Amino acid sequence: MRSNAFALLTCGLLAGLVVAAAAFPALAVTGLAAKTAADNFESLPAELADDPAPQTTWVFAKDGTLITSFYDESRKLVTLDEIAPVMIDAIIAAEDNRFYEHNGVDLFGVIRAAVANQGSSEVSQGASTLTMQYVRQALTYNAKTNEEILLATEDTPERKIREMRYAVAVEKELTKNEILEKYLNLVFLGNRSYGIYAASKAYFGKEPADLELPEAALLAALPKAPGTIDPTLEDENATAQAKDRRDYVLQRMADIGKISQADAKKAKKTEIELNIQEQPNECVAVPSDKLDWGYFCDYLKQWWMNNPEFGDSKDERLSRLKRGGYTITTTLEPDLQKKAQNHVVSRQGKNSPWAMGTVTITPGTGHIRSMALNRDYKLDDSKNGPHSDPNKRNAGLKGSYPNTTVPLLTGADLGSEAGAGFQSGSTFKFFTMLAALDEGIPLNTTMRNKSPYMSKLYSGPAGPATCGPAKANGTYAWCPGNDVKSYQDITSNMWNAFGRSINTYFVQLIERVGADKVVEMAERLGIDWRNYHDLNYATPGCPPEDHPQQWGCLEPKLWGTLTLGTADTTALDMAEAYATVAADGLHCEPMPVLSIQTSDGQHLEDAAKPKCDQAVSKDVARAAIDAMRCPVNNQGEYGKCDGQGTFSEAKNIVNRPIAGKTGTTDNNQAAWFVVTAKNATTSSFIADPDYRERSLENTGLHDKPHEAGSYTLRDALEGLENLDFKPPSEGIAMGKNLRDIPTLDCVSPAEAEEALRDAGFDPGRVNTGERSHCGKGKVYATSPSGKAPKGSPVDYFVSAGKEKRNNDRIAPVIGDEAAPPIMPSGVPAVPPIAEDPRHRREG
Repeated sequence: MRSNAFALLTCGLLAGLVVAAAAFPALAVTGLAAKTAADNFESLPAELADDPAPQTTWVFAKDGTLITSFYDESRKLVTLDEIAPVMIDAIIAAEDNRFYEHNGVDLFGVIRAAVANQGSSEVSQGASTLTMQYVRQALTYNAKTNEEILLATEDTPERKIREMRYAVAVEKELTKNEILEKYLNLVFLGNRSYGIYAASKAYFGKEPADLELPEAALLAALPKAPGTIDPTLEDENATAQAKDRRDYVLQRMADIGKISQADAKKAKKTEIELNIQEQPNECVAVPSDKLDWGYFCDYLKQWWMNNPEFGDSKDERLSRLKRGGYTITTTLEPDLQKKAQNHVVSRQGKNSPWAMGTVTITPGTGHIRSMALNRDYKLDDSKNGPHSDPNKRNAGLKGSYPNTTVPLLTGADLGSEAGAGFQSGSTFKFFTMLAALDEGIPLNTTMRNKSPYMSKLYSGPAGPATCGPAKANGTYAWCPGNDVKSYQDITSNMWNAFGRSINTYFVQLIERVGADKVVEMAERLGIDWRNYHDLNYATPGCPPEDHPQQWGCLEPKLWGTLTLGTADTTALDMAEAYATVAADGLHCEPMPVLSIQTSDGQHLEDAAKPKCDQAVSKDVARAAIDAMRCPVNNQGEYGKCDGQGTFSEAKNIVNRPIAGKTGTTDNNQAAWFVVTAKNATTSSFIADPDYRERSLENTGLHDKPHEAGSYTLRDALEGLENLDFKPPSEGIAMGKNLRDIPTLDCVSPAEAEEALRDAGFDPGRVNTGERSHCGKGKVYATSPSGKAPKGSPVDYFVSAGKEKRNNDRIAPVIGDEAAPPIMPSGVPAVPPIAEDPRHRREG
């Protein structure tokens, strides 16, 4: 205590004159400068704020492989025990050989510097101790404003005096080794390296504990002028300058007895040998042989920035990611990622405008296991192929292949066309089915699938998908049809309508359940609206005045086209949604991390915990799965799949209990396949992100994502338990409190309505404009038929006149309890789907 007090007193008396003489000889002759400096010294605070220095965040795959790191300053804090003793000796010899003798301010050094500087108009010696250098670094890092940064770094007597005052205070609070440790962790050593750990890795590719004498001397040479003493430059003068400074440090170590003169001489004879390892930063710096990892990394970054657990704003969260020194272990499985990438690229190479990818997640946790895409995550597009949009190609623009950073698998922020995703086609029928089941409409609900079908939900200007007479406002009815001709006039239940992907069944189903309920169901299962058009449809009422785009006043209840997949979505969103039913209705947000550890070893357990909620009941989820087994010909509990699934090959590829759905958009602009087992879900797609109007017609690529998704799921299930899905209740499958729907054969509409009401149903008239076996104005069919719960809506169809019958063929019933009707030839009137070369187009 007495020595500290003496040092403080001495500093106070000598600071004004000596410091000015040492640092600014031109000012030292004025007594006014000395008096001012001394007064300032006494008025300075005696405590130094010591906020944590920025540290690098490290991101690892599940098996411990480094993916990348995030940092503003490449730094990792280490203890003195983790630093080679020779490194400690070198830095003391180079910067402050009396470090263990002074009390923060080396008065002998100050006086020596003052004498040396008197003979020069410039500063030749600075007299800063390691403690004072640490103070300067700490003040810089703790600065909150540009003015504070300037005060901490400008060359003025006041700055030197401030450093002295704080240095004395620091020496009273910390031990010498603690000060040295903090200094070595803060000091900038060039090559984007802050602190001894980062520098040791950057220059020599080794831990600081493994540094040898010549290496330690070189690093100790850098604090003097890290911007100019740069051994990494391919320049002889720069190398010579670095070697000269290194050799100076070696000689200083010998002079103060840290090494022998013989060791110094031997070390000076060695050439500078570097093993430069650039510290990866951000997702563009993933390993060069694993560029596909960049898309997972990009999603991890977006997930972090959108997570309120890491800060109040995106900027604050990103700052914490880059400065917080976290150790993040992710869910990415390198082995599965490699296999998934191979399944994609082997079917569609990287030098193709067609983007194809898969995402695999775990039901019940949301853990993202792989993200494969036939693209390299790179900013350099100089060698990319020509743009697939003719107009942009003619303008000289390049395409987004093979290099891009557009998040084609996960989507970007709302309004970003590049990362908006793609229309999902018939995979979206999944949400209509779930909404219907959630409303109590059973799987056994049968409906007549007239094609084209005049929808009640939507109308618009005349076009290929409209029909009927113009309405009062000049619009026409929406009249979707079934692409497969043999589906034009059949009756099916939900199992086979989903298995064969019959459009008009699901248009009728969304009418019954309400499009707004389908919107709500999609949102419950994790679907985000990726563009303003879709968001406007999904949002009740008119958009606010500040809405980025005005699309008119729309209502979710009118969005009938949603059931056929007109909304843009992403592979990750679809995997998230389908995994929900695989997990018995437990919806889990996509989760890219397994653990997050802070720089001081604390685990952020809540941030890494799966975020799950029960989105639908177990029974609804199990019923959906039972129908979802039909597209892949994996028979459900009630044996209702008829063997005509849209991608039956998946069953043999995966060879496990699976369920799924194919999807194709209008004009074949994109193709999808989502397939799930009980413990893994894979979503896959193919589309051209540069020219969305481009068709897959006649490309032979339609089934490629189906294959890649199936094989990826097979590999994802390797080593996992072979689990089967649990069956739904009989009530949700076959219906509760079912009543027979009256058979209405050539009766009047009034009679039909009376019969339906008496039976407990809500009748609705449909004028199809078609002829039937009944006369004009007579009722010839209902939809649904068979049985339905009390109060259900039942449409009845009114004939436009008698048709000319051909061998008395009767419209077949697909999926009913009854056997299909028999034609006079004795052949069942079941459409020969397997012989129809276009049968998959419906899906």
